[in-house]
Amino acid sequence: MKIYTKTGDAGQTGLFSGRRLSKAELRVEAYGTVDELNAFVGLLRDYCKKPEEVRKFLLTQQHHLFDLGAILADDRPDAPQRLTISAAEKLEQEIDRMNAELPELRHFVLPGGHPSVSYAHVCRTVCRRAERRVVALRDEENDIPALAVTYLNRLSDYFFVLGRYLALKNEAEEIKWEPES
Repeated sequence: MKIYTKTGDAGQTGLFSGRRLSKAELRVEAYGTVDELNAFVGLLRDYCKKPEEVRKFLLTQQHHLFDLGAILADDRPDAPQRLTISAAEKLEQEIDRMNAELPELRHFVLPGGHPSVSYAHVCRTVCRRAERRVVALRDEENDIPALAVTYLNRLSDYFFVLGRYLALKNEAEEIKWEPES
């Protein structure tokens, strides 16, 4: 199978439905940002040497992100929906599990302290951008399932808590934001 098809050389791409649209379209921007997030999650997983259950959970999220990208790249009314509400519920459970080990949050934290912490925050910010793109697409086309936004919203929360959790597990300093007076 050839990787290059040359069908995108004029700045257009195809959806699962066969419809061609500009690579600058909001739909392409939305699933492209989800794809970018997936790549950063892979990078985070590579940097996250411990704990192993985090690595496994991140891999699961990569599969969910691929499912979400497929949903966004398919404009057919009867398109399959592989992403389910249980994906968001499992994120909530994992957030609660990690939070139980963390000290109470009484301040804003800055990204950093350990590479895995920084990559968790990169994932969080790219996830927030993906969420904004998906919301804009939903507002424009009305065919995006609400779960897409719910999942991304919960996933960004997960990355924030994961950053704190990885700081704890790697014995890294949690960097407090201290505004100038």
